[in-house]
Amino acid sequence: MALAELYTQYNRVWIPDNDEVWQSAEITKNYKAGDRFLCVQLEDGTELNYPVDPAALPPLRNPDILVGENDLTALSYLHEPAVLHNLKVRFMESKLIYTYSGIILVAINPYKQLPIYGDAIIHAYSGQNMGDMDPHIFAVAEEAYKQMARNNKNQSIIVSGESGAGKTVSARYTMRYFATVSKSSSNAHVEDKVLASNPITEAVGNAKTTRNDNSSRFGKYTEISFDQSYQIIGANMRTYLLEKSRVVFQSENERNYHIFYQLCASAMQPEFKHLKLGSAEEFNYTRMGGSPVIEGVDDRANMVETQKTFALLGLKGDFQMDVFKMLAAILHLGNVEITAVGDERSSISLGDEHLGIFCELLDLKCDRMAQWLCHRKIITTSETVIKPMTRAQAVNARDALAKKIYSHLFDFIVERINQALQFPGKQHTFIGVLDIYGFETFDVNSFEQFCINYANEKLQQQFNLHVFKLEQEEYMKEDIPWTLIDFYDNQPVIDLIEAKMGILELLDEECLLPHGTDENWLQKLYNNFVSKNTLFEKPRMSNMSFIIQHFADKVEYKCEGFLEKNRDTVHEVLVEVLKESKFHLCANFFQDNPVSVSPFSSTINIKSARPVLKPPNRQLRMTVGSKFRSSLSLLMVTLNATTPHYVRCIKPNDEKLPFEFDSKRVVQQLRACGVLETIRISAQSYPSRWTYIEFFSRYSILMTQQELSINDKKQICKTVLQRLIRDHNQYQFGRTKIFFRAGQVAYLEKLRSDKLRHACIVIQKSVRGWLQRKKFLRVKQAAVIIQQYFRGQRTVRQAVTARTLKQTWAAIIIQKYCRGYLVRRLCQLIHVAAVTIQAYTRGFLARKKYRKMLEEHKAVILQKYARAWLARRRFQNIRRFVLNIQLSYRVQQLQKKVEEQSRENHGLLERLTNLASTHVNDMETIQKLELDLEKVTAQKRTCEEKGKKYKEDSEQKILKLENENKELQEQKETLEVRLREKTEEMKEKMDDLTKQLFSDVQKEENQRMILEKNFQNQKQDYEKEIEMHKGEIKILKEEKTQLQHQIQQEIVIQDSLKMEVGQLTKQAQRIPELQKEIELLQAQKLDVEKQAQSQKRELREKMSEVTKQLLESYDFEDVRSRLSTEDLERLNEDGELWFAYEGLKKATRVLESHFQSQKELYENEIEGLNFKVEHLSQEINHLQKLFREENDINDGIRLEVSRLTSENLVIPDLKQQVSELENQKSDLENRLQEQTVKLKEMSNRLLYELEGDKTQRRTHVAQNDVDIKEKERLKVTTQEIEGLSNGLMQDETQDEIQSKMKQETTRLTVENMDLEEKLDMKDRIIKKLEDQIKTLTKTIEKAEAHVPALSREYVGMMEYKKEDEERIIQNLILDLKPRGVVVNMIPGLPAHILFMCVRYADYLNDADMLKSFMNVTIDGIKQVVKEHSEDFEMLSFWLSNTFYFLNCLKQYSGEEEFLKCNTPRQNKNCLKHFDLSEYRQILSDLAIHIYHQFITVMENNIQPMIVPGMLEYESLQGISGLKPTGFRKRSSSIDDTDTYTMTSILQQLSYFYSTMCQNGLDSELLKQTVKQLFFLIGAVTLNSLFLRKDMCSCRKGMQIRCNISYLEEWLKDKNLQSSNAKETLEPLSQAAWLLQVKKITDDDAKEICEHCTSLSTVQIVKILNSYTPIDDFEKRVTPSFVRKVQAVLNNREDVPQLMLDTKYVFQVTFPFTPSPHALEMIQVPSSFKLGFLTRI
Repeated sequence: MALAELYTQYNRVWIPDNDEVWQSAEITKNYKAGDRFLCVQLEDGTELNYPVDPAALPPLRNPDILVGENDLTALSYLHEPAVLHNLKVRFMESKLIYTYSGIILVAINPYKQLPIYGDAIIHAYSGQNMGDMDPHIFAVAEEAYKQMARNNKNQSIIVSGESGAGKTVSARYTMRYFATVSKSSSNAHVEDKVLASNPITEAVGNAKTTRNDNSSRFGKYTEISFDQSYQIIGANMRTYLLEKSRVVFQSENERNYHIFYQLCASAMQPEFKHLKLGSAEEFNYTRMGGSPVIEGVDDRANMVETQKTFALLGLKGDFQMDVFKMLAAILHLGNVEITAVGDERSSISLGDEHLGIFCELLDLKCDRMAQWLCHRKIITTSETVIKPMTRAQAVNARDALAKKIYSHLFDFIVERINQALQFPGKQHTFIGVLDIYGFETFDVNSFEQFCINYANEKLQQQFNLHVFKLEQEEYMKEDIPWTLIDFYDNQPVIDLIEAKMGILELLDEECLLPHGTDENWLQKLYNNFVSKNTLFEKPRMSNMSFIIQHFADKVEYKCEGFLEKNRDTVHEVLVEVLKESKFHLCANFFQDNPVSVSPFSSTINIKSARPVLKPPNRQLRMTVGSKFRSSLSLLMVTLNATTPHYVRCIKPNDEKLPFEFDSKRVVQQLRACGVLETIRISAQSYPSRWTYIEFFSRYSILMTQQELSINDKKQICKTVLQRLIRDHNQYQFGRTKIFFRAGQVAYLEKLRSDKLRHACIVIQKSVRGWLQRKKFLRVKQAAVIIQQYFRGQRTVRQAVTARTLKQTWAAIIIQKYCRGYLVRRLCQLIHVAAVTIQAYTRGFLARKKYRKMLEEHKAVILQKYARAWLARRRFQNIRRFVLNIQLSYRVQQLQKKVEEQSRENHGLLERLTNLASTHVNDMETIQKLELDLEKVTAQKRTCEEKGKKYKEDSEQKILKLENENKELQEQKETLEVRLREKTEEMKEKMDDLTKQLFSDVQKEENQRMILEKNFQNQKQDYEKEIEMHKGEIKILKEEKTQLQHQIQQEIVIQDSLKMEVGQLTKQAQRIPELQKEIELLQAQKLDVEKQAQSQKRELREKMSEVTKQLLESYDFEDVRSRLSTEDLERLNEDGELWFAYEGLKKATRVLESHFQSQKELYENEIEGLNFKVEHLSQEINHLQKLFREENDINDGIRLEVSRLTSENLVIPDLKQQVSELENQKSDLENRLQEQTVKLKEMSNRLLYELEGDKTQRRTHVAQNDVDIKEKERLKVTTQEIEGLSNGLMQDETQDEIQSKMKQETTRLTVENMDLEEKLDMKDRIIKKLEDQIKTLTKTIEKAEAHVPALSREYVGMMEYKKEDEERIIQNLILDLKPRGVVVNMIPGLPAHILFMCVRYADYLNDADMLKSFMNVTIDGIKQVVKEHSEDFEMLSFWLSNTFYFLNCLKQYSGEEEFLKCNTPRQNKNCLKHFDLSEYRQILSDLAIHIYHQFITVMENNIQPMIVPGMLEYESLQGISGLKPTGFRKRSSSIDDTDTYTMTSILQQLSYFYSTMCQNGLDSELLKQTVKQLFFLIGAVTLNSLFLRKDMCSCRKGMQIRCNISYLEEWLKDKNLQSSNAKETLEPLSQAAWLLQVKKITDDDAKEICEHCTSLSTVQIVKILNSYTPIDDFEKRVTPSFVRKVQAVLNNREDVPQLMLDTKYVFQVTFPFTPSPHALEMIQVPSSFKLGFLTRI
C-alpha cells in the first residue's frame, strides 16, 4: 500500500511545533495526490490547513496500541516524533526510565530514587533473555555476561551521555550486577574490591557542575576480568582526559573535586590536624564557585566512606595519609600570595604561612620554591638566563604546578587501585564498562569540548558500523536480498581532526614553536580548511573561533587557551625543585622515566586494523592532544575486538526535576547520541519484523476460513499478506520472520481494528435487534390481549338475547344452590373439626387458666408482702421528704422573722460586726505572732530573752481575746434559744402539712384499687378471646396428626439408617479382625482370639452408643411435648410449624449425609486395610506354604512308617522256622505305632531293634551252620548206608531204602535254599529300615529347629556386633536406593531398623556402643545427603526417614508427653538406660538442613517452568496478547525451544507429591512443602509481572486467574486445602484482578485500595503504570487516576518494596506423629542385605 494512501480522514500526523518540537494533529479530510494543503485539527480543537510538500508529507502517528512499546523499533512508523512521543509516554505516564532502541538502551535520568535496583531485581534478570523482560540496565549487563559465557568473547558496555544524564550511576549498576551474579567461592572478596574502586575514583575525579552534582570529569574504561568459570578475579581501569583545569578554576555554582571538600570537612579530626587545613571557604581553589556545600551531601561522612574503601582495597593508613598530604599541599599552594613588584616582576614572601606549610608537607626548601615560582630559567647554547615573571605569569606557573601535581596524584591513585585489583595468572575473558562523556556543546567551547566531541565522533563511527553489521547479519540469516543502506559516515570529520595536517597535528606543530600562539594556529586552520572542507567553517562575527560540523550538531570552538592546555607544561626548574623533595611520593611523581606499576599493560594483545599515526619526536608525543589520540586509538582497538553494548543516558530537563520531560532538550540529546541514526537506518529497510507464529496469532482475525483450512501456518501468512498488501515490495518473507516496510504494520493494525469494529457493530446490531424484537413481541402480546378482551366484550354484547339471558340466569341459580350445598357441607366438616379442636383447646386453656390462677394467687401473696415493703419504704421516703419541706419552710419563716427583727437587733449586729472586726484583727496579730515565733525558734540561742517577752505579750493578748470570745458565745446562746422557740412553732405547722399528705396518699391507694379492678375485667375479656381461638387449635390438631404420620415415616427412614449403621458396624468390625489376623500369624492363637472378641464387643457397644445418642438427640416425642398449643398456634399462624417440619426433614437429611460420609470414610479405611490385608495375606500364604511343607514332611514320615509296617507284615511267614525273629518283628511294629508322635524316641528304638535284628541274623547264620553240618553228617550216613546196601545186595528191600534216602536229601536241600532266600530278604529290609531311620532323624532335627520359631516372641530389637556398624550404614543408608528395593512396605522402614539397633545398644547398657552407632548413623545420613544433594527422590526419602527416626527417639524416650500416644505394648519398648535428647536435637537440625536442601532442589526444578507456564503460555482461546515486538525480542540471546505450559507445572507438582507420598513423608511436612512451592510460584510470577510491561494487560490478568484456578483445583484434588498454600497466591490473584478491573472513576480507586490488601503501594502503582492495552478498544490508565490511588493509599503503612523475596523460606515445624507399627512385628527384607542382624 502506498504511503500517500494512508493520509485519510481520522488518521493522525505530526507537525512541527516551536514549544514541544512536534505536535499531534488529526486529518479531517482525505489527502489527494497533488494537494498543497492538509486539513488537520489540533488536539486543542484548532482547525488548520497545513501546507505540505507532496514529496515530503508530515510523518504519520502510530496507532495508540503501539505507543509505549519497550523497543522503539517495534513502532510501525519510525521517525523522530514517534520516538520522542514513545519516550515521553513511557517516562511521564508509565514512570519507566529505560527503553530499547534496537541495540541501544536509552536511559532517562528520573532525578529520583526508584526501587528497581535491589538484589531481587538482579536475580530476576539473571538468566533471562534480553527481550523477555522490561528494558533495564541489568538486562544489558546480563546480555553481555551471557554472550561472554556462551561465545568466550570479550564484551564492552559503552555508557555515554551529557553531564548529569546518569552515566556514572549506570556504569556503577552494571559493575554491581556483575559482582552479584558472578560471586566467587573464595574469600578474597574481589567483587567488593571492584565495587570499592567507584567511591574512590568519584571522590578524586567527580565534581559538582551546573548540570550535575556528581559529574565525572574524566573518562573511564574498567575491564572486569573473569576466569574460566566466569567468576570475577580482578579488574583494571583506564582513564581518559582528566579535567585538570578544575583544580585551579571553577565557574559560578560549581565545585572542585569532592576529595578537597571531604578533606576540609575532616580538618578538625586528630589525624588530619598536622595538615593545617580549615574550612573550604578559606582556600582559593575551593571557594571560587561560591557553593562549597551540596544540599543533602555530608562531606565528612563521605570522607569516612572514602577511607573505608581505601582500606578495603588494601591501601592502608600510611598510603592514605601520603595522598592527603599531597591534596593539602595543593590547597595551601593555591593560597600562596604572589605580589607584583613593578610591571615586570613579582615576589613571594618567605614568611608566607601557606608557602611554609606547602614546603613542610612536601619536604621542600622554602626559599627555592619562593624563588622559582616567580622566576624562569632560560638555557641557551651560550648562557643560562634567569628571567623574572610578572604576577600573572607567576600565578599561571603556580596553577600549572598544582594541576601537574594533581594529575600525577590522580594517575598514581588509579595505578594503586589497579594494583589492588590485580590477580595471579591469566584472565580468560573480560567485560569492559566505558563511562565516557557524551557530545557536548556550550556557549563557550574550548579544548576539553573539542577532545570530548572528537572521542564521540570515533565512538559514533564504531556504533554505525556495528549497527550496519547487525542489520546485514539479520538479512543474511533470513535469506533476504541485501540492499545497500545509506547511512551517515563521519569519517570525513575524523580525518579533519586526526589526519595528516589535520587540526590536532597543526596544534602540535604550533606547540613546538617557541613563540606559537592560539591566533597563529587558528590562522593556519583558516588557510587550510576554509572553503576547502565543507565540515569546517569560519564564524562571521568572530576571528577567534572556528566551527566544525559534527555528526550531532555544529559546534563553535574558541581558540583561546588551546595551545596552553595542549602543552600542559610546568617550568623545568620547579620540576627540579620537586625532584629534590625528601617526600618520596612527591619525588617519584617527577622522575624522568617512571616505571609503570600496572600489570595490565600487556593483557590486551590486539592488532589495529588501521595504522595509528606516530608522532615524529618525543616533544610532540608529550602533548595532551597526542596522548589523548593514542589512548583513544587503543580504546577503539579494544572496542572493535569486543562485542559492544550501548547505553545512552538522557537528561530530561536542566532543572533536575523528577519526571519532568523537556522535549527540546531530549531531542537534542537523541540526535547527539545516535539513537535517531539507528532509527533512520532501520527505517530505510524493513524495520518491522514478525515471526510467522506471532503474525498468525495476531492477525488470524483477518484470515478467511479457506485460508485457515491450510495446515501450514507459514503458507497461510504468505497467502494472507499477498491478499491484504498488493505491493509485494512492502514486505519480504524470511526463513523464520516476515519483514515489513515502515507503516505496513500500522496498516495491518488498522485493518484488524476495522474488522473488530465491524464485528462489534454486527454484535451490537444483533443484540439491539433482539432487544427491539423482544420489546415488540411484548407490546404485540399486550395489544393482542387488549384486543381479545375488547372483541370478546363486543361479541358478548352482540350475542346477548332474552333466551341466553334466561339460560344464563338459570345456570347461575343452579350454580348458587350447588355451591351453597358444597359450602354447607364443607362448613359442617369444618364446624365438627372446629368443635373438637375447641373442646381440646378449651380444656387445655381451662387447665392452663387454673394453673395460672394458682400462680397468680401465689403471686398475689408475694405481691402483698412486696407491696407492703414498698409502701413502708415509700412512706419513709415521703416522711423524709416532708421533714425536709418542713425544715425548709421553717427556715424561710425564721429568715422572715429575722428580717423583721433586723431593725430591733441593729445595735446587736453593729456590735457583732465590731467584735468580728476585732476578732479578725486579733487573728491577724496571732498569725504575725506565729511567724515571729517561727523566726524566734530559728534564732533561739541568740534571742531567748526577746522570745520570752514576746510570749508574755502574746499570752496577755490571747487572754483578752478569750474573754471577748466568751462574751460572744453567751450572746450566741441567747440567739439560739430564740431560734428554738421559733422552730417549735414551725414544727406544729409541718405536722398539719403531713396530715394533709397522708390523706392524699390514701386517695391514691383507692384509685389504684379501682385500676386493678378494671385490669381484672380486661383480663376476663382476654380469656374469652382465648376461648374463641380454641376452635382454631382443633384444626391444628388435625395437622398435628398428619405431622405425626410424617414423623413416623421419618422414623422408618431412621430405621433404614439404623440398618445402614448396622452394616457400617459390620464393616467396621472387619478392621480389628484384619488386625487380629496379623497378630494371629505372629503370636499365639488363643490370646489373639480373646482380644479380637473383646474388641468386637467394644466396637459394637460404641456403635450402639452412637446410634442411641443420635436417636436420643432427635427424640421427636420430646420435641412434641415441648411444643405447647400456644406455640403450635403461633407457629401455624406464621407458617413456622411447616418450617419446623421442613427443618426436621433437613435434619434427617443431614443425618443421612452424615451416615453416608461416615460410610464413605469407613469404606476408605476398609480399602486401606484391605490393601494391608492383601500384603499380610501374601505373608500368610508364605507362612502357609511353610506349614504345608512341614505337613508334607510329616505325611511322608507317616507314609514311610506305614510302608515299613506293611513290609514288616512279611515277617510272620518265617514264624514257623524263626520264632525269635517273629517276636522281635511284633515288638518293632508295636513300638512304631506307639512312638509316631515322639519320632526321636522311635528312631532310637528302631536302632535298638536293628541291633536286635543283627543278633538274630547271627543266630540264623549259626543255625544254618548247624544245618550244613547235619547235612554233611547225613551224607556220611548215606554213604555208610550205601556201603551197607552194596554189602547187602542180596537184601530184597535195598531199592526201597535208596529211594527213601534220595527223597530225604532233596527235601533237606530245598529247605536250606528257602532259608537262604529268607535271610537275604531280611537283610534288605534291615537296610531299608536304616535308611528310613536316617531320614526320620533329619526331619526331626529340622522340625525341632523350625517349630519353636512359631512360638517365639520378639521384643523389637536387632542384635548386632560393634564391628558390623559400618556394614549396617553401608547397606542400610549409603547403598540403599528408594526405587531399587522394597522400602515402602512400612513408611520409614530403615529408620525403624536403625532404632531397633539403638534399642539393642540401650538394652546392653553400653554407652560407647550407643554413641558410636548414633554418630555413625548421623554421619551416614549426612554423607548420603551430600552425595545426592541434587537428587530429589533421595532427599525426599531421607527426609522422611530422618523424620521417622527422630519420632522414634521421641516416642520411645519414656517421657510422659510422648507416652500418651503409645499402646501399652509400645510403652514396654521404651529406652531404659540412656537419654538421647542431645541426639534428638542433632537429628532435628539435620532434618532442617535436609528440608532446606530438599526445598532448594524442588525450586530449582520448577522455577524455569513458572514464568513460561504462568505468564507466557496462553491456554485460553481467543485472548492472545501478542503485540508487535522489537529488535531485542527477535534477536534474543538464546532461542528457547523447550516451551513449558501450565500442564508442565501441574505435572511437576504431581511428581513431587507422588514421590513424597511414596517415600512416606509426613502429611504436615508435605503441606509445608506445598505451601513453600506455591509461594515460589506466586512470587516469581508476580516479580516477572512487575518487570514485564507487555504482560500487564486485561487479557493476561484473565489468563493468570485461570492458571491460579488450576493450582487451586490441584490442591483440592490432593486434599491439601488446609496447607494455606492458597493464601500465598493472594498477591498474584490480586494483581490479576487489578489488571482486569475498571480503572477510571474515584469509586474504582477506592475499590482497588480496599481489595488489594496484599499488595504494597509501590506494587499497585507499578502495575497501574505498566498497564498496556492490547487492542484499541481498551483504555490506558491515566496519570490522574494513578495519583488518586496514591492519595488513597497514603495512609497505608507498608514496606516500600517492589519485588517479593523469592528466597524466603517459611519456618519449618516437625510435628510429633507416633509410629503405629509395633517394633516386634517389623521384619528385615532380604533385599536390604542385613542377614548378619538378628531379631531378638
